[in-house]
Amino acid sequence: MTWFPQAHARIFCAAVNYAAHRDEMGRGESGAHPMLFLRTPQSLVRAGAGLVKPAGSNCFDFEGELALVIGTPGRHISRERALGHVAGWTPFMDGSVRDWQRHTAQFTPGKNFDASGSIGPDLVPAEAFGDYRARSLTTRVNDVVVQHTEIALMLFDAETLISYISAFTELREGDIIATGTCGGVGEKRKPPLYLFPGDMVEVEISGLPILRNPVVAEG
Repeated sequence: MTWFPQAHARIFCAAVNYAAHRDEMGRGESGAHPMLFLRTPQSLVRAGAGLVKPAGSNCFDFEGELALVIGTPGRHISRERALGHVAGWTPFMDGSVRDWQRHTAQFTPGKNFDASGSIGPDLVPAEAFGDYRARSLTTRVNDVVVQHTEIALMLFDAETLISYISAFTELREGDIIATGTCGGVGEKRKPPLYLFPGDMVEVEISGLPILRNPVVAEG
């Protein structure tokens, strides 16, 4: 069976954490602190399961990401100790319903449609994965590369994200931190490239098994 987070896991997501994505979204210069939002567990499905394109929107977008899973709980974790709290790494697909994301300044609705994102298929132990900065991220839709970046280009690195989040809440075993997507999202393409039933989305992090999910219609 593919790995999947426990129901109690909290899912912290870093927004606009690569300069190319920040710039394509027109966000201007990055602030002094990471931009974060939360996803609910029911917004994610396993590798291989259907990503549900909402019936009420034709703006279902892809965002491939690298995610880490906390293995050792901690509060006020220093950057120096941060990676020691990581149990493992896995690909993440932060499916985004763009029109709902734009309803207000808060991302929550567009990032939390049921079964709109995915994670897995395996959790690779931190020791086996090695230096995350040496890895690359590639997203494909129907076998066509739509996103690619070196992980080292992250604006706020994994150590910063762990330290920052743990300053306001204790990170617990099983909590997930998705480290952000790069440039090339569907909304900013000309014409836009959104996901529809029958499409296949793949997120590949070098050194990790590929996350693959078909897109299906709601209901």
